[in-house]
Amino acid sequence: MAAVTAVVFGLSSCLEKVPGDYIPESESMQNLNDAEQILTGIYTAYMSSGLYSGYLTLCPDIQSDLVYAVQGNSNTFGNIWQWDIRSTNSEVEAVYASLYRVIGRCNFFLDQVKELRDSMTDDGEIQTLDYYTGEVYCARALAYSELIKCYCKAYDPATADTDLGVVLADSYFGEAPKKRASLYDSYQFVLADLAKAEELLEEEYDYFDAAYFTHASAHAIHARVALYMQDWDKAIEEASILIASNAFQLATCRSYVTSSQTYLDYLWTNDTSYENIWRIGYTQTSYGGAQGSVFLNFTSDYYYYYPDFVPAQWALDLYESVDARYTAYFTTYQTGYSHQLAWPLLVKYYGNETLMANLIYHVNMPKPLRLAEQYLIRAEAYCRKGSYSAASNDLSALRQTRFTAGGTISVNASNWLEIISDERVRELYMEGFRLHDLKRWGKGFERTPQMHCQSEGSSLKIEAGDPLFVWPIPNHEIASPGSQIQPNESNR
Repeated sequence: MAAVTAVVFGLSSCLEKVPGDYIPESESMQNLNDAEQILTGIYTAYMSSGLYSGYLTLCPDIQSDLVYAVQGNSNTFGNIWQWDIRSTNSEVEAVYASLYRVIGRCNFFLDQVKELRDSMTDDGEIQTLDYYTGEVYCARALAYSELIKCYCKAYDPATADTDLGVVLADSYFGEAPKKRASLYDSYQFVLADLAKAEELLEEEYDYFDAAYFTHASAHAIHARVALYMQDWDKAIEEASILIASNAFQLATCRSYVTSSQTYLDYLWTNDTSYENIWRIGYTQTSYGGAQGSVFLNFTSDYYYYYPDFVPAQWALDLYESVDARYTAYFTTYQTGYSHQLAWPLLVKYYGNETLMANLIYHVNMPKPLRLAEQYLIRAEAYCRKGSYSAASNDLSALRQTRFTAGGTISVNASNWLEIISDERVRELYMEGFRLHDLKRWGKGFERTPQMHCQSEGSSLKIEAGDPLFVWPIPNHEIASPGSQIQPNESNR
């Protein structure tokens, strides 16, 4: 991967630059090659283990009701699982800092792009720069949408004007803001970035397994944001663009890529699929965190598995015998613990086969934007509008690619939320959605003990609306000099 311009934030605040962040003029954006290098730096920042290859993906689901901590575990994410989450929590800080690092690099590009564009005379280079700019707007929109999802309340149109949003830093140079915008204004900022991305990125360049943001990426983010904003019509419109696109199709379990692996299997063993709208591209020398470690820990002795967490029985029970997602996501292994627990372990992140051939284990390319989610988004939005037949068609279309036989399902006014909730667990298990889904649905949960699992946290009962559904703002952001950043109710 090409060298990148370093844009790093100081520890005192993710929004402040310190002398070590100074970028010499000779390293700023003076030509198209510089622009490409800065864009590469944005994609590199998305590889951080604080984001999709680690905390941003794993912590929300571990905090919810999807897993149990095993007796003898290493206590990795132990405080997250036990809901002992504070404003000084390292994972909460890392997610916040990593997202603002992406935003800082985007702002560094956007602050300089107009001057560079005005100086250019070659039409082809201008067109390329415009496309790069669209990618940057898409990257910033995604980062801000994730900040809002983690550190803000669920969107309520009636209160969004007064609910706290995020700090909207829209420039790298000059003094950064020290105050949170409203939730409404925060989402409007995201929508404005997405509008620019959709304008600058061209549909003809949409393709599956894209390692770069595309026109389709912008629409996928837009559909998710619209769902979270309760804009059901827009969610349907944006998801429909992707579902109708010839560039993507769902990975089926009924056809084989190799003699032993279906297209659904291959999606997870090799991170390659027609349904990947945007994935983070890894190589043998440039990759992110090992998100599968806490579910397997095979590298402890390369013989036994020592998982920190095992799937909740209730989640395993959701899968029918003909649902191929079960065998793609879980395999029963004997653990190496003294209690010798044998349990279905999560193998969704066992590791990319190419990377494992080079002794890089439990590392998979994150797939933050998949076509399957778009079917779930549109189905839920249809249900919100009372279009249960259309929702049933979408859910059935998804399930028929995941089931070895059958898969048709029907929803109605009384059961749609339960069915949507269960289907999102089955499809998106441990992809970072569960906590935020419960938050926006206004639902709590309760854990009941499982065998050979840690007693602390196994009987946890969380009521709907618990403050810790919204992560605390890191303490150093609130305490930094001149800060007017308001804390969340969960801050302590």
